[in-house]
Amino acid sequence: MVKLIVNLVRKPTLSRAEFSVYWREHHAPLVISVNEFSRHVRKYVQNHILPDSTPAGAEGTFDGVAELWFDGKEAMATAFEEPLYLKIIRPDELKFLNLDQCVAMVTEEISMA
Repeated sequence: MVKLIVNLVRKPTLSRAEFSVYWREHHAPLVISVNEFSRHVRKYVQNHILPDSTPAGAEGTFDGVAELWFDGKEAMATAFEEPLYLKIIRPDELKFLNLDQCVAMVTEEISMA
């Protein structure tokens, strides 16, 4: 199992609150509704930044973190090559994300506790 972790940056035209509402109330249901994509996803988690929660004065540059689990790298690649992902989900991502500033990594989760 692999996990795709994406540190998200919102479009500059959106406040963090507007971004959070759009991501949760519009984008997530859209992702789940596109079976050709979501059938490859074992788990999808959105991590929303809490207002006024920056620890120890450190300024964060990201607006949220998405986590998507897949059976393997091949399943992940297949999901993102699905024609309906490219036709429906990707254009929606372009509406609220500043993709040039998002940072993605593919990981293997190792639980220590």
